[in-house]
Amino acid sequence: MHKTVRIALSAVAVAGVTVVAVPGTASATPGRGVTAVTIFDKTIGDTEYVLKEITLAPGGSTGWHYHPGPVHGLVKQGVLTHNESDCGVDGLYHRGQPISEESGPGYVHIGRNLGSTPVVLEVFYQDPVGSPLAVDVPNPGCDFD
Repeated sequence: MHKTVRIALSAVAVAGVTVVAVPGTASATPGRGVTAVTIFDKTIGDTEYVLKEITLAPGGSTGWHYHPGPVHGLVKQGVLTHNESDCGVDGLYHRGQPISEESGPGYVHIGRNLGSTPVVLEVFYQDPVGSPLAVDVPNPGCDFD
């Protein structure tokens, strides 16, 4: 098994992440400076399993969003700043650290790259079949997006 896939799957047992924004409504805050490469995508029963490598450019963000299903990840490079909908920082995640977050519309959040180098994440999604990996939502009132 490819080393990157092994590392990301190892993180599944202990971590979660938010990083991918998908198109949403006009009032939503879509990501900027975000690129993603799909490593694998497999459906088993009612669950779609997706592994992606996500890169946030310096100054980039995921946009405000939530995930329909569990997400697990590992920081490969850079520092990810993670904020909840109360605008407070709920985590600074560095290279080698797993990150976790809840799923569902009650857990709106944003991931930002406030540094000068790209943030690279390995992200494993466990998503209900037919659901987007992330749902964009409006900025909850923070002075950043």
